Amino acid sequence: MRTQARRSKVTAKSVALNQDRSGIMRAFYLTVLTAMLIVAQAMVAQARESFSDLADKVSPAVVNITTSTVVAQGAGPSPIVPEGSPFEDFFREFRDRSGQGDRPRRTSALGSGFVISEDGYVVTNNHVIESADEIIIEFFSGKELEAEVVGTDPKTDIALLKVEAEEPLPYVSFGDSDTARVGDWVMAMGNPLGQGFSVSAGIVSARNRALSGTYDDYIQTDAAINRGNSGGPLFNMDAQVIGVNTAILSPTGGSIGIGFSMASNVVTRVVDQLKEYGETRRGWLGVRIQDVTDDVAEAMGLEEVRGALVTDVPEGPAAEAGMESGDVILSFDGQKVDDTRGLVRQVGNTQVGKTVRVVVFREGKTQTLKVTLGRREAAEAAVPAAQPGGEPEASESALLGMTVSTLTEELRGQLDLGDEATGLVVTDVDNLSEAYEKGLRAGDLITEAGQQKVNSIGDFEDRIADAEDAGRKSILLLVRRAGEPRFVALPLDSED
Repeated sequence: MRTQARRSKVTAKSVALNQDRSGIMRAFYLTVLTAMLIVAQAMVAQARESFSDLADKVSPAVVNITTSTVVAQGAGPSPIVPEGSPFEDFFREFRDRSGQGDRPRRTSALGSGFVISEDGYVVTNNHVIESADEIIIEFFSGKELEAEVVGTDPKTDIALLKVEAEEPLPYVSFGDSDTARVGDWVMAMGNPLGQGFSVSAGIVSARNRALSGTYDDYIQTDAAINRGNSGGPLFNMDAQVIGVNTAILSPTGGSIGIGFSMASNVVTRVVDQLKEYGETRRGWLGVRIQDVTDDVAEAMGLEEVRGALVTDVPEGPAAEAGMESGDVILSFDGQKVDDTRGLVRQVGNTQVGKTVRVVVFREGKTQTLKVTLGRREAAEAAVPAAQPGGEPEASESALLGMTVSTLTEELRGQLDLGDEATGLVVTDVDNLSEAYEKGLRAGDLITEAGQQKVNSIGDFEDRIADAEDAGRKSILLLVRRAGEPRFVALPLDSED
């Protein structure tokens, strides 16, 4: 009996102890959760305070821009009225009363910008001030100054203005846009929809976005950007400008959280050149290029699918250095080339007149060329040099899913080809062939096969045989359409 009573006491004590432990654990977890909530609220509060401090710090350097332009009265939209309609006289009288006939009228536009130096240099978008004959800068304090255009760059949509002030102006500095990470906090400032100084915050949504320009390098953000924000700054949390707000993606015309700011590392190079020369001076290599695809890489024997494939070398720096059509540019001035977009930016960012080393892949091995860059803006459209070769006898054959013919005078006239043109003309393409899938069509001119010129059916057949003997699965063709060259890799199993 005593043993049973003792066991009952021990059991009761154990139950009580477990209950105490459960209560302690619940209290502990509750304390931890409360602490985490407090920390999260503190972080949010701190973030909000940081935006307030940041806005106070940079506001004096952000400006509203108002432009005005004189346009002809008839340049604007007007109602469309059928000739002889009874409303024709009414609309003519209404237009004459309101617009005084066809007299010129002045229109206004709004945008944003920011001061980058105490002596009055202001950055904005080119489209904000384009064609303007008067530009007024309004500061956060309400002070207004008239601005002059120092220079513009339509390719990056950047413009540099200058105002004259009696005292040093507050300004902001550029940051390194390459250090911006997806998810970082950013703040946009500007003059949305003409409402005056306005602040919006968000994060970096993506980087290295390309819209339509050759030198595009946009930061995508969900910070609200609307019409009127164009030309305004995108700040990081260190009060540095890492982008110039330029465009939005929206089906409605208003912000839906997809805005684009030109990266500051692009802007600073443009601004430096505009300040020094009043214009941009970009490097120019003088080649036409296309991306390297999987089948092109296989056809050429490249180990990696990268680089820029040269489709044409008109008269210019690259031609003078010995570059040839069919070369694959793997390295430019010591930097690896991944694709055509990267090469264009690398060349454009290089000083005009600089001699650079360019590594190309040619006929199964690499070769280094020394190229002295020209200036892109001054480059004239070059015409490919004439290629020697007599008129081959007319012949036609079905090869690789295409019917090809030697180039005759009749075909020259039909295709409007000059006397310098050589190659084989595609006269028909099988709709079920790989050639059709790759975009080849009747009227295309094949000038090279296997990176060697072809002037006859026999040349073409020899190039196919050479590729097969070398164990290639495809052959690379250089095709011209309306004078524009491109490379196409066709599988050899298309051969009948």
